[in-house]
Amino acid sequence: MSMAVHPARGPGDRLTGLFWRRPTVLLALLIAPPLLWLGVVYLGSLAALLWQSFYSIDEFSGMIVPEFTLKTYAELLRPANADVILRTVLMASAVTAASVVLAFPIAYYAARYARGRMKAAFYLGVMLPLWSSYLVKVYAWKLILAREGIVTWAAEGIGAGNLLAAVLALPVIGGNSLSTSYIGTFVVFVYVWLPFMILPMQASLERVPAAMLEASSDLGATSWQTFRHVILPLALPGVIAGTIFTFSLTLGDYIIPQIVGSSRFFIGQAVYMLQGTAGNLPLAAAFAVVPIVIMLAYLAFARRIGAFDAL
Repeated sequence: MSMAVHPARGPGDRLTGLFWRRPTVLLALLIAPPLLWLGVVYLGSLAALLWQSFYSIDEFSGMIVPEFTLKTYAELLRPANADVILRTVLMASAVTAASVVLAFPIAYYAARYARGRMKAAFYLGVMLPLWSSYLVKVYAWKLILAREGIVTWAAEGIGAGNLLAAVLALPVIGGNSLSTSYIGTFVVFVYVWLPFMILPMQASLERVPAAMLEASSDLGATSWQTFRHVILPLALPGVIAGTIFTFSLTLGDYIIPQIVGSSRFFIGQAVYMLQGTAGNLPLAAAFAVVPIVIMLAYLAFARRIGAFDAL
């Protein structure tokens, strides 16, 4: 009786056998390229940015002085630069707060009541603005909020022209029109980033057990008490995730304030101008570090209050 002769194993078979015996080798080979890309391109660029921020500009020659100094960070405390930082943080905070207020009822309805076609319509309505061009949306809002735009026309049509004029006459936030005021900048920021608040909220609210809401009601809790002690704590991870998106995106954006709003700079515009027109790379890097530090502090605070425990 003849014995079956198996063909000699080729390099491919040996390699497959190695991956089968040592799955960690295959995992390492799969994740090595993206980790390398992340380490070199992302973390490397952040390290270079941080390093540049400790250089300074020679006031006479305008050349970068590659010597370690904190002089550039001290320049951030100048009134003009401090105003840029404060203006950006206040706008990001206002946009985040408004997004939470607007997104929560929408996300709650979608999570607890929408079913079938209604839920599909919800996802379509939330995602549809994200499918269009970012610049197209911003320029469209510039036309909508302009003095000759539909908002002014509608306000005059319903007899609210004087009210709109009074709002635009408010100090600091007012302007010649909505498209050249902080109010317009705020409206566009909220519109653009609102989907990034709704979706994590909706996903978090869907994980709230209906049995807990029923138990709260059976124990005599009012609607407010149920919201305060049951819904909000369980939905907090989604709320925090949404605020991270809206707050950080507003902090770093420079296109919306460039197109809609006043001529006063935000951090993103300052970075763009300093590294481009002014050629002050150290100060631009120092400005760019500010949102990173703010977000790290915010994440540390969120972790401290236990916002990530349920993730």
